[in-house]
Amino acid sequence: MSAAEDRIWTVPNALSMLRLLGVPVFLWLVLGPQADGWALLLLMLAGFSDWLDGKLARAWNQTSRAGRLLDPLADRLYILATLIGLTLREVIPWWLAGLLIARDVLLLLCVPILRRHGLGTALPVHFLGKAATAGLLYAFPLLFLASHDGWYADVARILGWAFAIWGTGLYWWAGALYVVQGRRLIGGASRA
Repeated sequence: MSAAEDRIWTVPNALSMLRLLGVPVFLWLVLGPQADGWALLLLMLAGFSDWLDGKLARAWNQTSRAGRLLDPLADRLYILATLIGLTLREVIPWWLAGLLIARDVLLLLCVPILRRHGLGTALPVHFLGKAATAGLLYAFPLLFLASHDGWYADVARILGWAFAIWGTGLYWWAGALYVVQGRRLIGGASRA
């Protein structure tokens, strides 16, 4: 593996680390002072930085092993924090949170199996997984906006639920593809 793959201190990785640091701040803003404007701004910045770190990593040739771990970790933690915060605030229903968490638990249960076969802990991210995450990262701020009074609430509700339904469907479809991908890798490792 090249030295470039072992880099930790890159601009895209710094963006992912900042996104990780924002997770507890977001959760505190939602559940503590209920500073919804600041929480919404932080959530939107996290979604933008998720797009930006990937774009910069490819454009500046700063992809790294650390980045392939940090970026999806930040995504999962933002989704989890958002699910917890918005469910406790009764912005989104428990069943939606349960569906999304169940998918992540399913994939988490696959990690020891992958490790046992010497395949590490993470499968390569594919476009469908990115599309699902993007859909959910659009859905949550819109549903958050829809929980407030204002001229924008009805439009935000419609768009938010559209993104939530599509994002959840894609999230599970991507999860199924990850399971299939893992099974193929295990089958290939067993034959080798």
